[in-house]
Amino acid sequence: MPPAGRVAAYVGLLLLGAVVGAAGSLVQSAWVPAGVLLALLGAVGLFRGGAYAMGTRAGAVAPAAGWMISVILLTATRPEGDFLFAAGVVSYLFLLGGMAVAVMCATLGPGRQPNDPGARLAK
Repeated sequence: MPPAGRVAAYVGLLLLGAVVGAAGSLVQSAWVPAGVLLALLGAVGLFRGGAYAMGTRAGAVAPAAGWMISVILLTATRPEGDFLFAAGVVSYLFLLGGMAVAVMCATLGPGRQPNDPGARLAK
């Protein structure tokens, strides 16, 4: 069982990922060429920062999950006909690019390594 502080940090990263996803959803369509880049760079910064702050790949997965949940919930249309994402290249670039960035950051995050130098292979 992980310590309570570590669990709280993962929950905080999950909530921060949801906020970054919601903010990116608004920015990506506001400034067409630069908005998508800004939204994706914000996601990359959060995912990589979470991985390095926690020292594990789960540090990138937690904000990526929050990002994914908020973005998927914001893609749904409302009964009144309101929507946040228009059907266009920019929206799909944000959705698919964010998912690809999340997978890359979670894959390239720091893995668990023993701290003892004698525990490494070929030593």
